[in-house]
Amino acid sequence: MHSKLDGALVIDKPCGPTSAKVVANVKRLTGARKVGHAGTLDPSATGVLVCCLNQSTRLAKFLIKGKKAYEAILQLGVETDTQDATGKVIAEKPVPPFDSDRIRTVLNGFIGQIQQQPPVFSALKHNGRSLYTYARKGQPVYKPPRQVHIYQIKILSLALPKIHFEVICSAGTYIRTLCADIGLKLGCGGHLKQLRRTYSSGFSVNKAVTLDALEILCQTDTLDTQLIPMAGLIKKMPCFIADKWLVQALIQGRPMTVHEVPLQQNAPINTPWVNHVQVIDEKNHLIAILIYRKERGRYDYCCVFPNGNAQ
Repeated sequence: MHSKLDGALVIDKPCGPTSAKVVANVKRLTGARKVGHAGTLDPSATGVLVCCLNQSTRLAKFLIKGKKAYEAILQLGVETDTQDATGKVIAEKPVPPFDSDRIRTVLNGFIGQIQQQPPVFSALKHNGRSLYTYARKGQPVYKPPRQVHIYQIKILSLALPKIHFEVICSAGTYIRTLCADIGLKLGCGGHLKQLRRTYSSGFSVNKAVTLDALEILCQTDTLDTQLIPMAGLIKKMPCFIADKWLVQALIQGRPMTVHEVPLQQNAPINTPWVNHVQVIDEKNHLIAILIYRKERGRYDYCCVFPNGNAQ
């Protein structure tokens, strides 16, 4: 009954199922034709999983780029092969009686742009297969380090050998690798004990719904109270409201310049949306996403929604 719904749901993922399993449950409950997510969570992690329904699945590639926030518990003194609590213990060391200043100094050392080695137990692909499939066979594949950004990291509570901390980071950051690297820096090793994503793609966990709550919404035909329309999904991308003539021109794929769609200047520099614009019609339906190519003096089309995603 909800097959025509276009938009996103912010799900509070429970511990246990994979992100793919949560997506399958959302699809089953809502009756949507297509459902995808905007950034995976490991099975043992909880928190924000943005699920895109129907046409909005085409926006996932934009949503996945945003900042993330997590609460994590780091267990010092124990290293595992997966860098989290699901793995096999590979080393144990005593944990010195670190004071909070020492731990805070080490954590602050990770703020900024850092190089991070992707874990061998991850969903990253190598020759079309996930890295964890190789690692489980004892044939780990090591991907080259990549640059990520830690914007903020702070201790929430300290009860050695556990450190409960909050981190705000760029997309693509592995928190279990961060935990392992912190443990290495402290000299005693460590692994990620527990993880909860509190913010992703512009949405906070306090706006999320559980799968049980989603089931009730679907049964009572009140899903629209939680469905985020496509025009409100990409939080910091500039918007331009188009008249009926321009909407038709966009649907027909006509070349667009700054004369038809003025270049928007309100995208913060530290977002991926510089030179992007989402074009909205007068009824607040998302029509298209464009990117300005300065060297050609015109826009390229990222995606077009000719039906106006009307509800």
